[in-house]
Amino acid sequence: MEITASKRLQSIGAYAFAEVDKEVEKLKTMGITPIDFGVGDPTAPTPDIVRKATQEGITLRKSSGYPSYIGAPEFRQSIAQWIQKRFGIQLDPATEISSTIGSKEAVFNFPEGIVNPGDYVIIPSPGYPPYTRGTLFAEGIPYYIPLLAENKFLMDPLPIPEEVRNKAKIMWINYPNSPTGAVASLSYLKEVVEFGKKYNIIIASDEAYSEIYFNDPPHSILEITKEGVIVFNSFSKRSAMTCYRVGWVAGDKQIIDIFKKVKTNIDSGTATFIQDGAIAALSDETHVEKMRAEYRVKRDLLVDAFKDIKLPDCTPEATIYLWQKVPSGMTSVDFARKLLSPDIAIVTTPGAWISDKTDSGLNPGEGYVRFALVPSIEDTREAAHRIKKILPKIL
Repeated sequence: MEITASKRLQSIGAYAFAEVDKEVEKLKTMGITPIDFGVGDPTAPTPDIVRKATQEGITLRKSSGYPSYIGAPEFRQSIAQWIQKRFGIQLDPATEISSTIGSKEAVFNFPEGIVNPGDYVIIPSPGYPPYTRGTLFAEGIPYYIPLLAENKFLMDPLPIPEEVRNKAKIMWINYPNSPTGAVASLSYLKEVVEFGKKYNIIIASDEAYSEIYFNDPPHSILEITKEGVIVFNSFSKRSAMTCYRVGWVAGDKQIIDIFKKVKTNIDSGTATFIQDGAIAALSDETHVEKMRAEYRVKRDLLVDAFKDIKLPDCTPEATIYLWQKVPSGMTSVDFARKLLSPDIAIVTTPGAWISDKTDSGLNPGEGYVRFALVPSIEDTREAAHRIKKILPKIL
């Protein structure tokens, strides 16, 4: 029997982070346990307050049946209260918020409700792979805007051709930005909203890193408007709940209605006892402040190590990532391989792997490697030592 994958599936390559996992396994077969900065999966324990609420929720919900597709009313209410406190925005939990199974499924599935074959979706490069994959599965056409240092890694819509503007249905933005660590000002977000309104393009704002910052708290695009906007957020990074698969979308009621219709045809909702844990997470900021402080320590250790060997300062304003410029004359893959040398054994993600080429053929991730600040402080300190003492000898 001949089994053939769909053209949609054949059109996409391997998931970049799966390739990183393969490199880790190669080192392990050599008896080397690498320090893994490759995939952005926090290793810190999920906070006690979350674990306790989830455990209690299992008993409380023992006869509750299927969860709500769109989230329990108390969960959506807790999100609305947190958004009001954090951003000063009032949302109707009944009509302007929906739960999600983390951000990934929501990002991937969202275009199914908006995009028709041949429509464009404007996407940052580098960017979260589901922006592209969801577009392709909805039979849309990705149009990539490069994130460049000279633009402070802000998306610049000016070069977008008029044909793309007129046929675009969604524009993805992601601030605080993964992987560059850039933060968007309110004035910039206002410009993005105005661009979307002018061309009738939905602005989809991925704000999954809104709570991992090192200076002033980042803004939400909802501070500008709800009209024509949908925000995606998650507990994965804020509360080290990657395993729990829980998050939310919020914004324009018309867009949320479409999202809900897509969602109810795809999944059966997040387990209610997990929503109980998420409610507890939103009630506590202490654990978030502790995580921010730990990420700052790890950020500074690596930044100082690279500055010590005369590489450019890559200090991020936010997120759990470093977007480090590689040495002159090397590609991102070359440098990542140097870091994988058995004497160093540091796993990173080459920037070229998580970036898509623009129409001009530019890969804006080339020349960078991404570090996810997920190892322990002790392991990060050891990695910094290896970078300063061993790396210069093999460059």
